[in-house]
Amino acid sequence: MSTNNLKNATMAAVLTAVIVTPVFGLQLIRQGARTSMESNWSLVALAAAVVFVFQLLRPWLAIPFKKLKTSLPTLSSAPARNHKPLMLLLLAVAVIWPFFAGRSSVDIATLVLIYVMLGLGLNIVVGFAGLLDLGFVGFYAVGAYTYALLYHWGGWSFWEALPFAGAMSALFGFVLGFPVLRLRGDYLAIVTLGFGEIIRLLLINLNKMTGGPDGISGIPKPTFFGLEMTRRPSTEGGTTFHEFFGLTFQNQDMVIYLYMMALLLALVTLFVSTRLIRMPVGRAWEALREDEIA
Repeated sequence: MSTNNLKNATMAAVLTAVIVTPVFGLQLIRQGARTSMESNWSLVALAAAVVFVFQLLRPWLAIPFKKLKTSLPTLSSAPARNHKPLMLLLLAVAVIWPFFAGRSSVDIATLVLIYVMLGLGLNIVVGFAGLLDLGFVGFYAVGAYTYALLYHWGGWSFWEALPFAGAMSALFGFVLGFPVLRLRGDYLAIVTLGFGEIIRLLLINLNKMTGGPDGISGIPKPTFFGLEMTRRPSTEGGTTFHEFFGLTFQNQDMVIYLYMMALLLALVTLFVSTRLIRMPVGRAWEALREDEIA
């Protein structure tokens, strides 16, 4: 056992403990108006120990695979691997996991899926088109406030406002594209950064419309085909989700539903972005990134 191997295993265990602690080690527990913090150091220690042992034994674990690699015949062109079973397994784990996890963990996973959708959109602009866009989060704010304003002033539901919010974000991107896409390099980055800052300042200063720094409160959560995921319906004669299916109300149901909805939207975003990249317009983006003049 070399000293370098031991040092790498220790460093990996420490980094694992740092990453796992705020996610699974510390949890906020609400009891009425009081909020307390509970710690779960056993889970953090277990994760760090597993990573430490794996990193420590990794050179020995890789020996059989090295022998297998040298014994296999080399081919000029390897056949394409079928990743569908692995993807289906990961999808099944992602669907089943929230029913056994805590509320804070599911909330964090929902937020992660939202940022996954943002990352997929940013990957098209920066990764495939090669445009350094530093104000991409401004379109996220436009879509979010579109739904909030449509509910606050027009009483729209989440599912009614969702396509319109996406259309408004696309419209802002289309309008911004005319003056901005004529620029290149650092100039493009500066202008897009300014766009994101302008959106933030507008939303903060339009107090009467957007609520200023406080935002718009009281926005209802998404429904399940018109069924509210609450203890009691907000309107007379309405039916809640647990009443319709004859279930016992649990606060965890709404958290799991938001996670499932975010997972579904993330999968749809991944499918659409993958198809766009394989289409002729995707090839044009890659060509633009490699040589804009050509």
